[in-house]
Amino acid sequence: MDDIEIEDSIASRLGLGLAAIGRPAYITAGRAKDLGEGADRSVDAMRARAHKLLDAAWWLGIRYIDAARSYGLAEQFLGSWLAEHPGHRDELTIGSKWGYEYIGDWRLDAPQQERKEHSLALFDRQWAETLEALGTEPDVYLVHSLTSDSLALDDSALLDRLRSLRDSGVRVGFSTSGPDQAAVIERALGLADSPFSAVQSTWNLLEPSVGDALAAANDAKWLVVVKEVLANGRLTSQGGETAAESLAAEDGQRLDGLAIGAAVTHPWADIVLTGAVTRKQLKQNLDARPPSLDAERLAELAQPAEEYWVARAARPWS
Repeated sequence: MDDIEIEDSIASRLGLGLAAIGRPAYITAGRAKDLGEGADRSVDAMRARAHKLLDAAWWLGIRYIDAARSYGLAEQFLGSWLAEHPGHRDELTIGSKWGYEYIGDWRLDAPQQERKEHSLALFDRQWAETLEALGTEPDVYLVHSLTSDSLALDDSALLDRLRSLRDSGVRVGFSTSGPDQAAVIERALGLADSPFSAVQSTWNLLEPSVGDALAAANDAKWLVVVKEVLANGRLTSQGGETAAESLAAEDGQRLDGLAIGAAVTHPWADIVLTGAVTRKQLKQNLDARPPSLDAERLAELAQPAEEYWVARAARPWS
């Protein structure tokens, strides 16, 4: 794919992730500045923000929307927006996730914001909740944060239930996180009669270790979605990553543009998610272009995976 083709297709390759707009607290850098100091983060205020953001995404040509049961009220916000725009549904691809519960009680200072569980019982409950919240079936439904310590790949009853969902026409997959993302994908690719044909993984210039595994998933005809391409705000002007900022300046674009452009250049990346919370951020993300810098220069930004994930786990919710 040449640079012109990539630039022309940025909007079609970008998806909007609702992790940061569906709940009052999240781990993104600069959140107070993005939402406004002392901004109203009530349910009504966040719903209004989400609707405006979805409007902007629609008019900018973004057609993939990503939510999850644990993203606060993201599915409800998306569902109410869809109800106001019934003609939009057929042109959208909607993905959501199960396996985490939001338990933050709409508080910035909640001692725990979410709880993980990959049981068949939770799947059945959350699938019903997703349908009710969205008012429609998602096109893609993912096990949320499948890691090597999850028992999901060994749960035959759960896998059978996921196969039934796959056979009904929903694309079934999983998201990954942590330093063992690649190993989890490789194991899932080897499952007999695998229910999976989609994966959503963290890939960015600081943590690119999953790249080869995502290429293998793409070769297997899986849908590949890249998340956290801006490293939860670290790869933006608010992130304090001076080496990355210098490379972006050398490349003649914003740091978020460099990070998104680097992801989109990979042919295995079907969708690259933006976690924008404002219309201005969305427009800036769409200005991304493929880096002119050599791949070796960009690779210098990569950190050891374990180091990256320890730092991510320590990020405060705000």
